[in-house]
Amino acid sequence: MSRFDTTQWSMVLGARGTGDDARAALESLCRTYRPPVFAYIRGRGYASDIAEDLTQSFFARFLELGHYAQPDPSRGRFRAYLLTSIKHFLINAGIEAHRVKRGGRIQFESIDTDEADAVLPAGANDPEQAFEQAWALAVLDAALRHLRKEAQLAGRGELFDHLRDFLAEQPDEADYARVAAALNLRRNTVAVSVHRLRQRLRTLVREEVAQTAADQGALELEMRELRNALGEAFR
Repeated sequence: MSRFDTTQWSMVLGARGTGDDARAALESLCRTYRPPVFAYIRGRGYASDIAEDLTQSFFARFLELGHYAQPDPSRGRFRAYLLTSIKHFLINAGIEAHRVKRGGRIQFESIDTDEADAVLPAGANDPEQAFEQAWALAVLDAALRHLRKEAQLAGRGELFDHLRDFLAEQPDEADYARVAAALNLRRNTVAVSVHRLRQRLRTLVREEVAQTAADQGALELEMRELRNALGEAFR
């Protein structure tokens, strides 16, 4: 059995959308990658509250109608399929979309108005760019949550919390000294810990992306586009 046979997206495609495992896998993917959809809709110029309603309606229909099980060139990558689906949804929704009510079998946490604009990546010049950058940030956030859980299980939760901000950007000497003093550790110990966490984070990012790809080729393409979206931190 290939390792791609058990990824979340491959499970959905393999089951043609039927079965409890496929349903659970799809719901998990939708929860994790809801922010890019919201970012795309906001990037199209919709106000936060309307974008929130449209996002909720999109996922409810996406899960209910099962269009993801139909043959499509982008089926190998969940990200590409999701972007295509939201474009079609907005085209077809029209005026009715503005009046849609929240609902469906799956419920998502609402995005507070004060936090809504924070979902939109800085510097996104168009809806697709907003989607791609928000997708990359969602991948990174999922990997960071996994990494923090690992650290807590190993009894290193406090160390992780101090070093988290250094995982995307290389810390300078003042940063190392500050954390070393706060944790009563040697500077070299802190530096080694940062290096190991950064390496593990890269592994977890790749594993997270693999969950949205159906095969090796799709994974490598996703990783290239992810690196482009995240910039120097993951090159």
